[in-house]
Amino acid sequence: MPSLANAIPAATIVIMRPRGDGPPELLMVERAATLAFAGGALVFPGGRVDPGDHRLAERVPDLPRDEAAARVAAIRETLEETGLAIGFSGDPDLVAVMRQQLHAGAPFDTLLDDAGLELDLSILVPFARWRPEPTEEHGLSRIFDARFYLATLPPDAPAPTVDHSENVRLVWTSAADLLAEADAGRATIIYPTRRNLERLARFADFDAAVADAARHPVRVITPRVEQRDGRAWLCIPDDAGYPICAEPVAAAVRG
Repeated sequence: MPSLANAIPAATIVIMRPRGDGPPELLMVERAATLAFAGGALVFPGGRVDPGDHRLAERVPDLPRDEAAARVAAIRETLEETGLAIGFSGDPDLVAVMRQQLHAGAPFDTLLDDAGLELDLSILVPFARWRPEPTEEHGLSRIFDARFYLATLPPDAPAPTVDHSENVRLVWTSAADLLAEADAGRATIIYPTRRNLERLARFADFDAAVADAARHPVRVITPRVEQRDGRAWLCIPDDAGYPICAEPVAAAVRG
């Protein structure tokens, strides 16, 4: 059985854009149904932390190396998956070329250096960190130590576009609307996404989400199975800022 210490580092960004007549919308990407992890599910843009992310992290002395690398990864993966430049600014045509080059395997640090651009990692607000417990079903290859960050959509950002590789669709939606779609069987969301959407659904705007994050310092959330009245429930701590902390194992989508 793989250990929690060997979980794969990953990072994701909850990108929020204001909506004048209601709560903010969140950018979600739909993963291809053929993928082993969360196939067909709607998730926040993000992915694994790569060695190149650590090279860029070395340039940020005021953050722990793993934290800085995770923020770099979140920015890089968001660019790859959506075409959005979060944490740096550049001409839209240049950003589009950088995205193409990333898909072709070019190192992110080299692309930034060639373009004379620098990352502002402070724009990402730490929100959560999830590291599921390994199971015989999932094994090590499917266990991610995922950090979640909050960010606002830049005011001059172009419309995001899907990459048509790992992801097949982009959706702007409120947290409450996506939860309703999932409950109606029209969308798939995995357990960590559902819990985070439930938390995000309480916020009227980005500032409210940031204030909540400040009230609940990030700690690792590892869901545990508990027996309650003869039923197995997948549970998280009840003091980490989440309004719903348990779901029957039979109903939980675990990726």
